[in-house]
Formats: sequence, structure tokens, C-alpha cells
Amino acid sequence: MRGLHFFFFCFSTSLTFFSATITTTSTTSSSDTLTPTQSLTLNQTLLSSNQIFQLGFFPTSDSTWYLGIWYTTIDDNKRTVVWVANRDTPLQNSAGFLKITDTGNLVVLENKSQKPVWSSLNQTTAATTTSPVILQLLDSGNLVLKDPNKILWQSFDYPTDTLLPGMKLGWNFDTGKETHITSWKNTDQDPSIGDISFKFEPHGYPEIFLWRKNKRVYRSGPWNGERFSGVPEMQKITNSIKFNFFMDEHEVYYMFSIEKKSLLSRLSVNSIGELQRLTWIESSHIWSKFWYAPKDQCDNYRECGPYGLCDANSSPVCKCVKGFWPKDQQAWNLRDGSDGCVRRTDLECGSDKFLHLENVKLPETSRVFVNRSMGIVECRELCLRNCSCTGYANLEITNGGSGCVIWVGELVDIRQYPEGGQDLYVRLAASDVDDTVFGGGTHKALRIIIIGGAALMLLVSGMICFLWKKRKLQCILKGKKEQRGFSERSQDLLMPEVVFSSNREQTGERNMEDIEMPLFDFNTITIATDNFSEENKLGQGGFGSVYKGRLKEGHDIAVKRLSQTSGQGVEEFKNEVKLIVKLQHRNLVRLLGCSIERDEKLLVYEYMENRSLDSILFDKAKRSLLDWQRRFNIICGIAKGLLYLHQDSRLKIIHRDLKASNILLDKEMNPKISDFGMARIFSSDQTEANTMRVVGTYGYMSPEYAMDGNFSVKSDAFSFGVLVLEIVSGKKNRGFYYANKELNLLGHAWKLWNEGNALELIDSSIDKSYSPSEVLRCIQVGLLCVQERAEDRPTMSSVVLMLSSETATMQQPMNPGFCLGRNPVETDSSTSKQDESCTVNHVTVTMVDAR
Repeated sequence: MRGLHFFFFCFSTSLTFFSATITTTSTTSSSDTLTPTQSLTLNQTLLSSNQIFQLGFFPTSDSTWYLGIWYTTIDDNKRTVVWVANRDTPLQNSAGFLKITDTGNLVVLENKSQKPVWSSLNQTTAATTTSPVILQLLDSGNLVLKDPNKILWQSFDYPTDTLLPGMKLGWNFDTGKETHITSWKNTDQDPSIGDISFKFEPHGYPEIFLWRKNKRVYRSGPWNGERFSGVPEMQKITNSIKFNFFMDEHEVYYMFSIEKKSLLSRLSVNSIGELQRLTWIESSHIWSKFWYAPKDQCDNYRECGPYGLCDANSSPVCKCVKGFWPKDQQAWNLRDGSDGCVRRTDLECGSDKFLHLENVKLPETSRVFVNRSMGIVECRELCLRNCSCTGYANLEITNGGSGCVIWVGELVDIRQYPEGGQDLYVRLAASDVDDTVFGGGTHKALRIIIIGGAALMLLVSGMICFLWKKRKLQCILKGKKEQRGFSERSQDLLMPEVVFSSNREQTGERNMEDIEMPLFDFNTITIATDNFSEENKLGQGGFGSVYKGRLKEGHDIAVKRLSQTSGQGVEEFKNEVKLIVKLQHRNLVRLLGCSIERDEKLLVYEYMENRSLDSILFDKAKRSLLDWQRRFNIICGIAKGLLYLHQDSRLKIIHRDLKASNILLDKEMNPKISDFGMARIFSSDQTEANTMRVVGTYGYMSPEYAMDGNFSVKSDAFSFGVLVLEIVSGKKNRGFYYANKELNLLGHAWKLWNEGNALELIDSSIDKSYSPSEVLRCIQVGLLCVQERAEDRPTMSSVVLMLSSETATMQQPMNPGFCLGRNPVETDSSTSKQDESCTVNHVTVTMVDAR
């Protein structure tokens, strides 16, 4: 709930936290003003009168400098940069300065050549004047160039990655000028224009979209008088922040202001594709991320397609609006709702009715009709008269609702909220409305009673029939066995099926009828995988093999075929299905269905084009595909997936087998955590558990789990720390002994860290374009996670904050846990044993080979 409380707090103050953390040089700060007779050199700054903001040059390397504005009150040794002037034209050496020209323009010049690398004339043509001109850094963080009569130029008109209080995000229709924010190329070393932007769509009724290059990835929803429709959390924001949306024939914009002067908050976009709300916490001396988007699957733009309703609290998340059914049923069964839904019954215009949806995010408004003076009744009548109208709603929700917005095309990107959404009226054929429990008229209660009673009678009759037939069949089997000596196996062949088609006895252990997901026929899977051919084999692990398959409809799938002799039995299989079917997150693999026929246990997953992380990371021929930016994104994605499991999902999940082979990569190298066979559910107040059956992977298990069977969120954090160090180094923790007879990877990283040589850990296949501070931050996070004592390790919420924040305060790591010590024999993963067992402190430990 904390993220919800501060979403708009985030939405207005910290759209994405793009802070550059750089060690400051010695500077001289005396004034907030620069005159035409002065210049600002590399070792000088302007300081706002309230001493909150500072303007000056900052380095990102020994030879590259930028002119920017940063907070001065945050940290003496770090800069949180909020604006950059020459973001695409840096000074290539340490010699340069800022000055005001004779014509009243602002320029950054190189010392030797006097060549301008940036000028305010590049951004505006209205900056020439004959009056005296000064440059002033205001208390708001706005840098203004002005004469006595007017402002000639201001930095607030040209934001970079951060929206500060008082900045406008929007359009000026008179001049055609747009103001939006765009990420840095990477987090702290390259402030040039990145791929992520947050900008207004001015057509129809304006709303704001998050873009990755030319692709929309998130939508705010339209403004409803109090908040953006897709941000219900905004209504819970404190009175310290005020939000403003303005629209007329001249301009449209969004901005925010802060009533409490001591509060520092900002809205930013970052290079990994997030909007973030960051607020400075003085007591902790960190920027705290209270909200971000996209934060779940339903935040993804068009996740459920036209007339699809996305609900993050349901599984699967997509369902069709009443009166519609999936356009592509096969894809829908595979949990791909992007094609959306189509009408069951064609509209008849004059006799149509409306379905009332509550607490939803309104559909995309780029093609709508808006009338501010109409009430909801008039809006309904207008929609009925227009045969192209597909739905309507109030424009604003204040004072009981006012205004009218009418959709004339497909309703796209609708989301269901538990509370805080809006009312939407969807046009349906009258018969479809009458057939639903919504809007069914005065006989609704009677229909429910009749249908419920009939269902109950059928259920009771079915149970009686089933029990009678089962008893009769058992008697027959018993007689046949006595007369003909039938074996127990023959009895199994004649036992009735419960839920899955199976030839084995249906015990309570095998009853999975409480799981709601598609069941695949074994023959369908056999055909899709070409009879589990070797050519389709993607990999093999301790619990079986994984195959690529293609269904008749053309959908690619990955099939996990559990070995009949594997350690993962029915309980683990059932556990994995029950857990993952309830989990929905961009960094968790999507389970599409399962099958349990002919002594086979099959799990059907979405197909991941780049297979598992270990297949690339530990392959000398392929590891160069993982440049630093991809590795950093993978680390951040895994962290977010674990945070969802530990804290943000409806369940509190401990994975217990996090390793490189259980991280799958899609076609864009986005990571997804897989294999939940060993996962366990915790109650909301439970912190740890103990088991006598320790099942995990050598090299990834925490000491307390391997030695004493204790597992918790901190044991998952240990596994994550091992993964981070493996991703940075390109080396396996388990096989590292052969490169160093004394230390494993954790010990080697710890030794380099203490010697001040931690950058030597980085994989030699990574080119020199990486950010040293980012690599060091990841190594430090990894070492913090693998500390020997569980209580010393950070939670995943702290890990995500440390990874995303350049200015987060981080503790110095202590001695790492070395788990079970060295493995005496290590071979290539293609030939190593699948399982090896040992006993530690009377705890049985089954270690599964990491693949």
C-alpha cells in the first residue's frame, strides 16, 4: 500500500529516478546570478538562494563534461542531477566554460577553439535582446535567462529526464511546442537522449504515455478531475502535493507543486523503462522510491487487447468484458490476451443496452467525443442515438460526476481495480445484457436462485451417481481379481478418472481439481514437440528435459517433461502448478497449462527465445551477446521478480532454487524466473521455516539453509547475490575452484573488494562501454546479499532501491558465506552428474546440478 499512497506522489514528483551519482570536484559557489561580463568555468557553480539547487559542470569520465543542475542538500560527495544542457554534445576535455553572448544568448564554449558545443539558440529563436541580460538559478531549480521585462529562455521549457515541481508536461498548441521527459542513455555515465520517454498524446482527450522508442508501454488514463484514471493511488496522496491538469484551445499540460517546502520530491524516467516517484528521506539519507510504473502485468499497454479487462488480482489476468469472447481462443488459453475479444452478438442500434462496469481504468481516449456540459443521462442518450458509439462515461468524477466522454471505436486497455476506479458503460446487444447478472432487470435475483438451485441439484445428483458407480466398479474389480488373479496394475487401468486423464491410481495426492488452468492432451503435446525429438530438446536438468513445441495454431511453447525417476514427484509438480498459476509478473515465466497422462507429468510454458541465462552467460562463444546494459537489466529484472514473490504478490513465496538455469530470457533478453517446484508459501507474518529435506543447487544455497534447513526471504537473497556476482563475472560460483584453489567466486569477489580492485571481477568479454560505478554498485549489492549471517543481508525491497538509486546509502559488506565448501570434482555441465547428495547436521541435502 505504501507504493499506492505515493504513486501520484511519484507520478508528480519522481516519474523516474534518473540521478547521476558522481564524486564532486572542488567548486566555488557564491551567487545565483551570472552577468554578461562573467563566465562559469569547470570549478565554479551558481547556487540558488535557498541553497537547494546548484548549476555547474560535472564529469562522467576523465575527459567528458556536462553542464547541469543538481541538488546541493543531498550529499556532499554525490550529485543527483535533474537537468542537463549539452546532453548530446559533451565537452570532450576538461577545458570549457559557460557565458552570455553579446546578443543575449547562453552558450557553452571550448577553451581552445572557442567552439560552441551548446547554445540556447538551438532551442529557441526568441533569445536576442538589446536590454541588459542576466542568468539566474531560481529556488525552484529553474535556470532563467532574462532581461528586466521578460524571460528570454528557461530550462523548465526543456526538461531532460526529471519533472520538478512547477515544470509543465504537455503541449502549446499555438506554437506547436511539446514538453516531455526522456531518459538518459544509461543510469550515470551517459546523459544523452535515451530510449524511454513520457509524453502527452494530444488527440482526443489527452493522456500521458510511456514510450520505449516508438512503442507505447504504459498509459496514465485520462484526467477525471481528481487524478489520472489509471492512477487510483493519486487520491490517497497527502496534502503536501497538489496536482494540476489544464486544457484549453491554447495548451494542455500537467504539473505538480509541493506545499511543504522541506519536502524534496521528483518525477523521472529511467533507462530501464520505469516511471518513478522518488522522495528524499533525510533520516535515512536516501532517495526512496514510493511508486513506479509499469509495476505489474496489467500496467502493460493493451495487455488484454480490445474489450479485454485486465485484473492483476485474478489468474489469468485477462478476461473478456461480458458480452464478448476471445478473438483467438487458443492464444487466450495460452494466456496471451493481446488479440482481445469480439462481440458475441451484433449490435442493433435502436434496441441496444449498456453494461455497467465499476472501478475500472477508462479505455484509451485518443478517439473520443467530449462535452463538458452534459450530464450522464444526456451522455447515455447521445450514445444510444449514435450507432458508432461503443461506450460512455463521466468526464469528471468530482461532485458526483459531470461531463461526457463517448467512445466511437474499440475499447482498449481497460483495467479492473479493487477500488478507486471509475464507472464505464459498455454498449451491448440487449440479449447479452439481459443474459448477464449485470443490468438484468428486476428478475435478476430470481434467475440467480433458479440457476443456483439447478446447479446444486446437478451437483448432488452427480456425486450420488459417481459414488454408486465407483462402489459398483470396485465390487466388480474385486470379484475379477479373486477369480482371475488380476494384478494391482490391471486394477489401475480400470479406475475412473478424476480430473486428469491418467492410468495411475487417483489418490488424494493426485487430485488437482482445485487448479484452474488449461489441460493439454498428451497427444497434442507429442505432436507439437515431434514426439519429444532430440532436435526440439532445449535442455536437461535434474528433474527432466525441456522441449520446444509448436501447436497447430502456430504458437510456440516450451514443454517441461518431468523424468519418472526425478526427485520432483506429484507433490512438487502440483506445488509448481498451484503456485505459478496464481503469480503474474513481467519477470516470472508464464505457465500456460499442464498434462498428467500415461505416467507423464508435463508443464507447458511460454517459449523463451533465448532459453536460460546459463546457456549464454557461461558459454564462451555466446557470452559477448550480454553487454553490460543487458546484464544490468537482467540483474534488475530478477530483483523485481523476487521482490514480487516476497512482498508484492497475493502470496508470500520463497523460491528456494534460484539459479542461472532457472532464469529464462525472452527475445529481448528480459529475464523471467522459472521453476517453482521447490517454492514454499509463507503466511503474511511468517519470517522463516525449517525443513529436514533440503533441496537446492550446490553453490547457490545459503549457509543456514544448507546446514540447518532454515529458509526465508534472506536465503533467496543469498542465491540472488550469487547470481549477481556470476552475471558480473561470467563465472560459475560452483566451478570457480579450478581457477583458484583457495577461494570460490564469492571469496574471490570479497578479496578483490577489500583490495579496492573489484572492477577486475568484470567479465573480460564485456567491452569498455560499461559504467564503472554501476558495476561496483552491483558487486556491492551482490556481496551484501551473500553475507554469512542471514540477518545482515538486505531484503529485496532494499536491493531494488539500491540498484535503481545512484544515491542510496549502502552498507559495507561483511564476510560472505561459503556454504558447503569446495566440490572435489567438477566437470562441464554437459557431462556432470545430475544429482549429488550429502548429509549435513542430520539434514538430507539433495543438490541438483545447475543447468
